[in-house]
Amino acid sequence: MKFVSLMAAACMAVTATGAFAQAPEKTKITLGVGGKALLYYLPLTIAERKGFFKEQGLDVEIQDFAGGARSLQALVGGSIDVVTGAYEHTIRMQAKGQDIRAVIELGRFPAIAVAVKKDRKYNGPADFKGMKIGVTAPGSSTNMLMNFVLAQAGLSPSDASFIGIGSAQSALAAMQKGEIDAVSHLEPVLSFLERAGEVRVVIDTRTEEGTRALFGGSNPAAVLYAKKSFIDANPNTMQALTNAFYKTLQWLKTATPEEIANTVPPEYLLGDRELYMLSAKNSKASYSLTGVLEPSGMQSTADMLTRFDPELKGANVDLSKTFDDRFVKKAQAK
Repeated sequence: MKFVSLMAAACMAVTATGAFAQAPEKTKITLGVGGKALLYYLPLTIAERKGFFKEQGLDVEIQDFAGGARSLQALVGGSIDVVTGAYEHTIRMQAKGQDIRAVIELGRFPAIAVAVKKDRKYNGPADFKGMKIGVTAPGSSTNMLMNFVLAQAGLSPSDASFIGIGSAQSALAAMQKGEIDAVSHLEPVLSFLERAGEVRVVIDTRTEEGTRALFGGSNPAAVLYAKKSFIDANPNTMQALTNAFYKTLQWLKTATPEEIANTVPPEYLLGDRELYMLSAKNSKASYSLTGVLEPSGMQSTADMLTRFDPELKGANVDLSKTFDDRFVKKAQAK
């Protein structure tokens, strides 16, 4: 009996030690995002609203910026800990000598569509020359995709004017007031503009077919990324964040548009629940199924950036350093 008691005590000690080792080093996290209400970042809102962060012992404060470029700036400046943003930012920062890495893929397609105001002539990408194009924020993924589109038509970013219009209501207002000729944006803005009869979509990466038509392959979108120094100092915290997002991706696989609409804050519906549900349906295919960035998608993104960015044409970026797969693999194994 004494032996059994000693063994039980030893097992309890090992269990306690294991649990302690997995406790997040930093429980209060500041997370940056550029346009949280957009369906591009739906996994973040679901993780927050479903309590998945709290389940992992985390208190996540979300700072919402006008666009992804702003959240990246905040990360580099040290005012936030992690970012949900476009994967391409990791490549750009690696090229600048700043070691920023993704830990889980949230979106497998960009889910960005380019739409032109109905009264504007458009026969092909060359017609974007001279247009005022609305994007979430200059330098954000919506801007980068348009730069790629322009490059394919033999144009440069300077051949068009890019205007930061934020998300949701501000984007709708900019189009309706005639401040822009075209828009490179995300759901639910696109479905709202389409139903209002304001625009016609000419490029669409909300689907796998549209993504492959533009890029010739896959092209990952939103990820969770952080500085390598933060990841190294807080591996348990990063694992907890990854666990929460991975659980979110599994929830999204079976969630209906109605369940999604029931989960997000009421203001995200923009006063039209049915249209928001349509937007959620249109975005469903874009979310990652596994959380893993595929090498082909990473290369596709790098190829896209080098098409229009002179700074990246001569850069030697090791793409394996843009994604740390340890955390998502552990999340999958649970």
